[in-house]
Amino acid sequence: MGTPSSFKLCVVLSVLLSALSSSTVVRATTFTFVNKCGYTVWPGILAGASSPKLDSTGFELQQGGTRTFQAPSGWSGRFWARTGCSFDGSGHGSCATGDCGSGQVECNGAGAAPPATLAEFTLNGASGQDFYDVSLVDGYNVPMIVEASGGSGTCASTGCLADLNRRCPTELQAEGGGACRSACEAFGNPEYCCSGAYGSPATCKPSTYSQLFKSACPRAYSYAYDDASSTFTCTGADYTVTFCPSSPSQKASMDSPTT
Repeated sequence: MGTPSSFKLCVVLSVLLSALSSSTVVRATTFTFVNKCGYTVWPGILAGASSPKLDSTGFELQQGGTRTFQAPSGWSGRFWARTGCSFDGSGHGSCATGDCGSGQVECNGAGAAPPATLAEFTLNGASGQDFYDVSLVDGYNVPMIVEASGGSGTCASTGCLADLNRRCPTELQAEGGGACRSACEAFGNPEYCCSGAYGSPATCKPSTYSQLFKSACPRAYSYAYDDASSTFTCTGADYTVTFCPSSPSQKASMDSPTT
């Protein structure tokens, strides 16, 4: 006959095993950032209002460099590249494009000042799917591609491979170059910003400027209601965000059908 202490130990072990067998394993998503630009970029990370911060909110990524982060299920947020940055030894400074206004390498909950190319994610959303897009609604500063791996569903690549800075209309060019503004930022008109009387898909239509962006980058958001051809889904994937993608396989992935 067992001792009281051994009986208690058996009970504890039984409870622990029962809890482990009934618990649901929550999958974390891995984001890998790759810099193929011919210069250093400083990616910024902004978590959604109800999402936790990742391990960093901004960091330096040298030419050819990579860095990975884990994001929990249900996380939402956006990524972008800051360029032309100058930071001192204590990490204080600013950037020429995509600056988040924190005055530091870390953005600390601040978003990108337009113009900036954005990658946007919602993980494990409706029907357990991830939703992701690359947006030019706030303008453009660097080429960017998002690629899914290891997931199920369509899981198409999306982004903007073109150098829009070279074909940016004069009236949209950012001061000092290096970025192309959206028509909304440049002019502030409601029809460009999809605001006021133009605040619905029925009334806000593509402009000449957004059509220019769309023709260069067919899978990227070119204006606020460009959802049908610009939002992509995947389930249970990890994602690679590449700045200045250049490999033939990446270009081929952007040319392949999305359905």
